[in-house]
Amino acid sequence: MVLGISEQTEKTLRHHWQAFGAGDVDEIMVDYADDAVLITRDGTLKGHAQIRSLFSQISENIFPPGSTTVNLAKQIVEGELAYILWSANSAHYNAPFCTDTFLIHDGKIVAQTFAAQMEPK
Repeated sequence: MVLGISEQTEKTLRHHWQAFGAGDVDEIMVDYADDAVLITRDGTLKGHAQIRSLFSQISENIFPPGSTTVNLAKQIVEGELAYILWSANSAHYNAPFCTDTFLIHDGKIVAQTFAAQMEPK
């Protein structure tokens, strides 16, 4: 069965969300194109090495697996474009408002933006 564009985007997004919730950096990186770009308030990350470094830091220091709860409040998919609104809470941070926008092409994230309200504990 061939998935439509929106269905492929949803499938990639679902995998990404599950891997992020589990803190599994290897599985998170499966979702990114080799030349992906991730834009945050701190700057632009390009390629697997820089993006992996960010998710490793998040998994180790901000939202460690086993002590973090994440909640997906809203998801909108329009073709290759996806938007999520979410929150998270860990022993280290409360993040009551987080948002990502993704451009997903052929099942791979090629561009992403991320913003969050982060409250250290």
